[in-house]
Amino acid sequence: MGNKTFAIIKPDAVKAGNTGKIYDRIIQAGFDILAAQLLRLSEEQAKGFYAVHHERPFFGDLIEFMTSGPCMVLALQKDNAVESWRKTIGATNPQDAEDNTIRKDFASNVQENAVHGSDSDENAQKEIAFFFSDSELPSN
Repeated sequence: MGNKTFAIIKPDAVKAGNTGKIYDRIIQAGFDILAAQLLRLSEEQAKGFYAVHHERPFFGDLIEFMTSGPCMVLALQKDNAVESWRKTIGATNPQDAEDNTIRKDFASNVQENAVHGSDSDENAQKEIAFFFSDSELPSN
């Protein structure tokens, strides 16, 4: 199991002023923040990042949402990082998320669900590399 994962604090959570609260949850869950950047995704970046979903009916809405405002991209580190982050954020649909998870506490609906989390160690590596170069990550 890998010790790195990738996260996005999505535009809905940034706009609502929840970035700091979510950072606090990240730290309290025992993650180290290796890299972070506040940015506004271009349409090209969003389409590239979410290319795996390009044939799904929600793709256009997803791209529109993810480019609607600033978001925070993060590389996180912790033992068993992917699984631990997925547990910390909760189910994709906030109505199905467990109490005290990020999505339960900060998400509005299944699309505007506050945060993204890698779903596998392989995808975590790809997603981190999509936004951060090796020189932007600590080499420990």
